[in-house]
Amino acid sequence: MATNKKTGKWRKRTLAVRGGMMRSPFQETSEALYMTSGYAYESSEEAEARFKGEIGGYQYSRFGNPTVSMFEERMALLEGAPVGRATATGMAAVTAVFLSSLKTGDHIVAARAMFGSCLHVVEQILPRFGITYTLVDGADTAAWEKAMRPQTKLLFLETPSNPTLALVDIAAVAKIADKHGALLAVDNAFASPALQRPMEFGAHIVIHSSTKYIDGQGRALGGVILCDKKFLDDHLQVFLRNTGPAISPFNAWLHLKSLETLELRMKQHCENAGRVADFLGRQKKVTRVLYPFHPDHPQHNLAKAQMDGGGGVVAFEVAGGKASAFKLANALNIIDVSNNLGDAKSLLTHPETTTHSKVTQEERTALGITPGLLRISVGLEDAEDLCEDLEQALKVA
Repeated sequence: MATNKKTGKWRKRTLAVRGGMMRSPFQETSEALYMTSGYAYESSEEAEARFKGEIGGYQYSRFGNPTVSMFEERMALLEGAPVGRATATGMAAVTAVFLSSLKTGDHIVAARAMFGSCLHVVEQILPRFGITYTLVDGADTAAWEKAMRPQTKLLFLETPSNPTLALVDIAAVAKIADKHGALLAVDNAFASPALQRPMEFGAHIVIHSSTKYIDGQGRALGGVILCDKKFLDDHLQVFLRNTGPAISPFNAWLHLKSLETLELRMKQHCENAGRVADFLGRQKKVTRVLYPFHPDHPQHNLAKAQMDGGGGVVAFEVAGGKASAFKLANALNIIDVSNNLGDAKSLLTHPETTTHSKVTQEERTALGITPGLLRISVGLEDAEDLCEDLEQALKVA
């Protein structure tokens, strides 16, 4: 297969369309979808040489697949990472980073504001293997420094966080990680590489749930890990090869094609979300609006410094708690009630009873996840229609 290696001077939007392209002898213009589990060899000697690593080539789609390779390469180019590896889901990517690089006796420091499943892995699964953790207020740089121990090997954060859109100063935390010889892993799913590239601020590992904005249309599950060659060789590759959280070639192909429109979609998501946030900020029944590029967001300046746009997610709180939140959600005509995000369709979530329902009440309170908090993943519909839908629903609430 022919690979285009002239990507060094290409800009982001060109990389999103053509980065990592490999063409077969048929010279197809759309990336080929290789739905195969195995690969044939010209001889037994060739098979032996591939398994020894003496020559290149694919062996088994759990280890690698041409379509998946194109997706991984394009994601790496967009994030500015040396290498990338795709997984079956975003949580598979998070868990693979943890379990491939940590061992009994190691310690992890993580921002308290994170997705409920990530919190479960940190608090419930890692300790089973003797891996300890400390949770900190991600916005408090001093807290990160104070939590560091000689055994600390990994720092983990998501910014913006789910669901309150709290931000973490990536550059400041990266300096702390470097000072102590630890690695910083950043979950970049809410921003996508179109709006934020954590490695530009010193992060060592970037993680995506490509199910979200990378796919962008609510179709297929996937995850991506971006890192340097050393982390891949020392930890990640052998873990992925032998534990098997491989992405389907079909899902990788869907996400690969979606990257062609990522920047255009994210620009519209940001525009629509900004207009929805402005609208909600004017409503008497709305007691709080959280959106990174909204002027009253407590970390507005940090958002402007490390993001190219505010993203497509808005969190807001309605007076009257859970009862009012449910009434509002049930009265919507356009916006769907769903726990997903990043879709072309607008989706509304009540975090307390869905994505963070397994988190303790004490932790939810500390995170600002109240009974009246709602998270809206603002889609690509007309923003005026969305605001009108919310307006009529607020009257019911």
